[in-house]
Amino acid sequence: MNKKKFTYRKSGVNIRAADKFINFISAFSAKKKGKKKYSKIGGFGSITTIPNNIVHPRIVACTDGVGTKIEIANTLNKFDTIGIDLVAMSVNDLIVQGAKPMIFLDYVSINKIDLKKLKSIVKGIVKGCRQSECELVGGETAEMPGTYEKGKFDIAGFAVGIVAKNKILKKNKIKKNDLILAIPSSGLHSNGYSLVRYLIKKKKININKDKYLKSELLKPTKIYVKEIINLINRNLINGCANITGGGISDNIKRVIPEKLSANINLNEVKTFKIFKWLKNHGVSDDEMLKTFNCGVGFCLIINSKNLKKVRNYFSKKYTPYVIGKISSGKNKVKLNGSIDWT
Repeated sequence: MNKKKFTYRKSGVNIRAADKFINFISAFSAKKKGKKKYSKIGGFGSITTIPNNIVHPRIVACTDGVGTKIEIANTLNKFDTIGIDLVAMSVNDLIVQGAKPMIFLDYVSINKIDLKKLKSIVKGIVKGCRQSECELVGGETAEMPGTYEKGKFDIAGFAVGIVAKNKILKKNKIKKNDLILAIPSSGLHSNGYSLVRYLIKKKKININKDKYLKSELLKPTKIYVKEIINLINRNLINGCANITGGGISDNIKRVIPEKLSANINLNEVKTFKIFKWLKNHGVSDDEMLKTFNCGVGFCLIINSKNLKKVRNYFSKKYTPYVIGKISSGKNKVKLNGSIDWT
């Protein structure tokens, strides 16, 4: 008789630790919502209601991660902001369709349950959900020894939103002579980090000892939900684009209708120190524009008569400014001029 006992825990999976983590999420979410119990977390699935004041409601769903920004978090041993990034990457895509985020779920896969690390991540997720005015209703935590190296993990987010049929931001709303506005980013957001890390490695930069990079590289992604939903509700925008991987050009072209062109004046782009730092450390102009947001986190396309009204819905730090105009043309995006990197 084989007396050797095989257990899940000996294989590297600790279900009890995972249960403790779930209990923490439930308690922390409930505390933030001012409730004694948040029953949507911990079950087999999550149930939510559809607001009854939305005419002909349409469901919009998005999913994303934060890419190799996770490796910066590991290097700096700081995990309290990437949860905000996780929420931002999905909800900022939802609002491009005109949808208001309703619910959010997360997926965490990790070599070994690390409660301190996971709690820090979830606190960020809850904060991001609060900024987005949506609910964290559940998720999944997978302990995967052998798949990830020691200390390594990955996260993914899933957001579901709702929009009235007549509020969907369709391409045909965009017209000739509409203005293109840039809303500032909070920094790198969550794109281009493989290039950032490659540069840091080649330049042999110790980010733990570089005060500027240490504070800059984990700045959370700006969440634009409140401002954009306010504008949509008041019919003040005709289109918008979340500026992520692919930069300004590749993301704006996704919302431009046929026979129209977005003429972007790069001379007007107000970039930030971190992008100037990257440019001055050897990244070409073309690479900067196709990899990073370069200081433009989100773009709006509006009727020029609404410019003043639109600006009233933003704080001074994130006030939109004009960087271009819609014209007739076969090329969906035309980049003119150049960003001032000095």
